[in-house]
Amino acid sequence: MAYRNGTYVAFDGGGTSDPTVGDMKYYAMLQAWNKDKKHDFHFNDSHKKTYSVRDSSQMEATLKPRLLERMKNSKNMLLILSENTNWDRGLLNYEIEMAVDRYKIPIIAAYPGKTNIIYQEGIWYKLYYKQEFYPFPVLSGRTIDISSRWPQALRSRIINGTARCIHIPFKMEPIVNALEQFTCFTNKLSSSRNTYDQKTYQKWGMIEFLE
Repeated sequence: MAYRNGTYVAFDGGGTSDPTVGDMKYYAMLQAWNKDKKHDFHFNDSHKKTYSVRDSSQMEATLKPRLLERMKNSKNMLLILSENTNWDRGLLNYEIEMAVDRYKIPIIAAYPGKTNIIYQEGIWYKLYYKQEFYPFPVLSGRTIDISSRWPQALRSRIINGTARCIHIPFKMEPIVNALEQFTCFTNKLSSSRNTYDQKTYQKWGMIEFLE
């Protein structure tokens, strides 16, 4: 039996190993946090996607088995979803399919550029403080769009309810909290559209003033 104690980090590599390009820069941030001894933030480096793969046969024979071996030993998946994430990037969609369908691990979907994410009554919101009502936050009149970042495999599994996800900003506090809380063993997520609540974002200081 596999010892499932790691976190499988997935993102759209964009076919590059340059840590300053696309979603690679967010992965580089995770690596920096992982090395910082001030934070209890550790994950298995499952993303050797820049390993030399010349054709599809090599992908099937070499890379995918390596990734699946790492996923088999993971208790959750941290999925980075930025504005650069490709809808039909084959390898990322494959990873999501395997995480949900085969290994049944929860997905922590982290969105760079988002401050907080609330899901309520079928709508995705961002919380703001209005100056005249401070310190009581109110939901903004605007909704936010995160579904446009979902790769095809994730979108279909959120819609049909088979994915178990929590949607969070790409920030250290919610990432660390989610990695510790939500695993295939403990505190299992109940749906595909979980978010943290208002009080949690207040505690983290992640609610901005509405300009």
